[in-house]
Amino acid sequence: MRVIAGIYKHRKFDIPKNFHARPTTDFAKESLFNVLANRIDFEDCTALDLFAGTGSISIELVSRGCSKVIAVEKDPLHYKFILKTMEAVKTDRCFPVKGDVFKYTANCSMRFDLIFADPPYDLENISEIPDLIFKYDLLAPDGIFVLEHGKKNTFSSHPRFTDMKVYGSVHFSFFR
Repeated sequence: MRVIAGIYKHRKFDIPKNFHARPTTDFAKESLFNVLANRIDFEDCTALDLFAGTGSISIELVSRGCSKVIAVEKDPLHYKFILKTMEAVKTDRCFPVKGDVFKYTANCSMRFDLIFADPPYDLENISEIPDLIFKYDLLAPDGIFVLEHGKKNTFSSHPRFTDMKVYGSVHFSFFR
């Protein structure tokens, strides 16, 4: 896992071979952040990383200046890896949470400038995720929600959908 830009640019973290996560590819991540850089100011931004996996998106957000990043991950090994990564860079701006995304969103009282979700592509209720973000009012005014998914899902009919970017097999749907 490589940090693309910001204060931790070029830092690499070796992901253990026993991980079940499917990290966002460097190509897709770099493309996503190029798009986001034109839509959001990372400085002092608050972000929520759902299904954080390896923490690749979280560390990228912190590296680019986000003031607060909450990374929610259920898998204990992945959660520990995120903690270890954030300790290695000595940041106090990322707050890993070990827990279920659906329970977390139902009980969260904070609003975020950016929400990123990278659920397993075969997650049975992946289509419900955008509705949950808006049902629980988790997005700040003018905030952006990005959902990573595979090609079998489409969100273009969702009332808050704005556009989609495709990078190989990785699809990013954007909502406002």
